[in-house]
Parts: sequence; C-alpha cells; structure tokens
Amino acid sequence: MGKRDIPPPPAAPAAPFNSPFAKLAARLPDVPSAPVAPPAPPKAPAVKPPRPPPARAVVRIERKGRGGKEATIVEKLALPPKELASWADTLKRSLGCGGTVEGDAIVVQGDQRERVRKWLEAKGVGKVTVAG
Repeated sequence: MGKRDIPPPPAAPAAPFNSPFAKLAARLPDVPSAPVAPPAPPKAPAVKPPRPPPARAVVRIERKGRGGKEATIVEKLALPPKELASWADTLKRSLGCGGTVEGDAIVVQGDQRERVRKWLEAKGVGKVTVAG
C-alpha cells in the first residue's frame, strides 16, 4: 500500500456515542433540560489597607566597630520586621549602595544622611531627625 492507497478516516458521528438520557427523553417529552445556573460573581480578594508611614525616624552616622568605614543608621521607625526589610531593600536600591537590617535599624553603607532624610520624607515619615 502506498501513501495514495490509504483510505480517508471515517467521519465523526454527529451525535454523542452514547447518550444516557436519550431513552428517557423519548418516554417523557415534557421533561425540561437541566437549568443552567448563572456563574457566581468573582469574589474580590481581601486587601489590607496600607500601613501609614512611621511618625518619626532618627538618622545618624557611625564609624565605631566598622573598621573605620562610615555607615548611616536609620532608627526608631517602629516597623514590623518584614516591612523594615522591605523598606531597607527599597532604600538600598534608590541610593545605589549596600546595607542591611540590624535589629530595629536600617544600616546603609557610607555617609548618606541627607539622601536618606530626603527619601524618608518622600515616603511620608512625619519627623526625620538627622544626628551628627
């Protein structure tokens, strides 16, 4: 048999192969079809309102215990640990420098006091105190 000698596949049947309700419909012609329920409206996900920014922050510079290198410390933000880590991440990215979270404070490499103050004010922190 060559490629040209292969018969075409049989046509698909018009109706389902086995209709379980075909005999029932013949016996009871006035049976209504199953009601179609409208789809349920999608539920809106519960969204927590955003936390208001902290009321105050203290920005200071530190050299002790850091091998003579300067570090800018942001304290008294009173944020939960996850949110404090998120703020530290955003601050490091916007300043283009390294840093970490130590306890309840954000530590940023270098003398960044004025840049950090401006960033905190833009974030909506009420009172930003810059200590020398």
